[in-house]
Amino acid sequence: MIRFLNLLTIFLLCGYSNSQAQYKQVISNQTVLLNNQKNILPFKRLDERRIAVISTDSVKYAPFIQQLQRYGEVKSFGFDQYDEHTKYYNTIIVAGTEDEFRPDQLAMVIQSAVNRKDVILCKFGKDINYINIGLSSANLGRFASILTAPSLDEGAQENAAMSIFGGLGITAGTNKTTQTRLQYSKGRQSGLDIAKMTNQIDAIAKDAVEQHAAPGMMVMAIKDGQVIFEKAYGYHTYEKKQANSIYDIYDLASISKIAGTTPVVMHLQENNIINLDSTMGHYLWQAKQSNKANITLRTVLLHEAGFTPFIPFYRNLKPGDLQRTKDDSHQVKVADNAYLKNNYYRDVMWPEMLNSPVKPIGNYVYSDISMYVMKEVSEHETSTPMQDYVQDILYRPIGMKTAGYLPRDRFNKDQIIPTQQDTAFRKVLLQGYVHDEGAAMAGGVAGHAGLFTSANDLAIYGQLLLNRGEYGGVRYYKPETIDLFTSKQSKTSRRGLGFDRYDPKKGADYPSKLANPSVYGHTGYTGTCIWVDPNNQLIYIFLSNRVHPQVSTKIYDLNVRSRIQDVIYETIFNAK
Repeated sequence: MIRFLNLLTIFLLCGYSNSQAQYKQVISNQTVLLNNQKNILPFKRLDERRIAVISTDSVKYAPFIQQLQRYGEVKSFGFDQYDEHTKYYNTIIVAGTEDEFRPDQLAMVIQSAVNRKDVILCKFGKDINYINIGLSSANLGRFASILTAPSLDEGAQENAAMSIFGGLGITAGTNKTTQTRLQYSKGRQSGLDIAKMTNQIDAIAKDAVEQHAAPGMMVMAIKDGQVIFEKAYGYHTYEKKQANSIYDIYDLASISKIAGTTPVVMHLQENNIINLDSTMGHYLWQAKQSNKANITLRTVLLHEAGFTPFIPFYRNLKPGDLQRTKDDSHQVKVADNAYLKNNYYRDVMWPEMLNSPVKPIGNYVYSDISMYVMKEVSEHETSTPMQDYVQDILYRPIGMKTAGYLPRDRFNKDQIIPTQQDTAFRKVLLQGYVHDEGAAMAGGVAGHAGLFTSANDLAIYGQLLLNRGEYGGVRYYKPETIDLFTSKQSKTSRRGLGFDRYDPKKGADYPSKLANPSVYGHTGYTGTCIWVDPNNQLIYIFLSNRVHPQVSTKIYDLNVRSRIQDVIYETIFNAK
């Protein structure tokens, strides 16, 4: 009872009592939902949908298509070879005007509905006479949903797309919906001085790039569920061959702890698969005879287990452990043209961690070993590699398309921001291979590092947290689980369980001089951060490759991340 009251007090002090996400839709959405069988719209779990959008002109409908693609895996096709293109998709979105809808094409679309596919008809422009295009009342009933948008202009197309996924609630007509996902509206009608904020952030980012704090960076801010700022700066490298894009994928470094490992731990904890007050020895056979047998998982997550802060595993490599070519005994790829001896993590690294010294429990000592441990516990309990498990329970269902480990297995190299020119270990430019040496030696997947993602996907996760476990109309975590892990849980530090938090003692700018006790998130060594602020319904994301070509402290020296966050706060406060 005492522990419960202490937690309740913490939640109230930190603004958690009623901090469910407060979407504030300020945009007038003229999209009308004429038909919505089984309440299919807005879409919910995206892992259950394979979506194709069909139009007569992909250029003409680019705003619509691109906005759909912000939310999930959506492939675009024309009507040519419609039957073959759509065969393996269970959800078909058809876009057009009355003049463009041909009876023979719509007949193919109706066949998709006959084949038990969910077909959404999105009509743009003036009122349509369905009889004129060959659609009888019976055929109209085959559509899962029918939407109309007043015009073909960019705003109408984007609003229609957001309406389908729940980025905008449909408020016109009789069939209304509510917002359930991020809204991509560039801060329109937010009441904020977006132009002034943009100028100030531009100036900070320009100065940071010019002073070689990083060759480029990405800044994103979400307020009340609306993306109010989203901009990429600079280039992938100082050679300026490829400009940064909002779609680029970054090495998150230690943000992996809260966006990769901790979501798995939260899921296991609330489903009573693990108990945070049980010990390492209870879950891990190899830990039973070690000096870590009686350390609880809660202590591990708080960084109070007394673990060694850092073990430079790569410095202990022996001749022959790492080589430039792949063979039967060297198949762990740690970078381009760099292969580690098989089972090195299992045979060398993990035993070394288990046998490492332990200092008195209870003092805050930040250590990567903590999340190595939580990954091991998770995988033993689920019998599933962590990188697959987190995709199944979270990333795919909520539409995090780029988030994951080992990005070179899934994406073009040019979409991934390079990090360090590694001169000590792998002797190559790292692009799509995790910067952290230990994570690389563990096969690219570790509890503390290895996660790559775009800013957009990280924003989706941030909104899930801000929503206290719900996103896209589906609950993935209990509110009390989010509250427990993200609130202050330590008597000796600012930490939550896995999550870092606002700390007035660390300095006036951590993470921002205008932050408050409700703020939680994490930073990453590569020059990244995400901070979630329930009190202001705000998410702030900063991504960079400040370790390119070599590690630099300029990001810290110039206070780039905190100064940009200050500007965002000032913009919000000045509007109140």
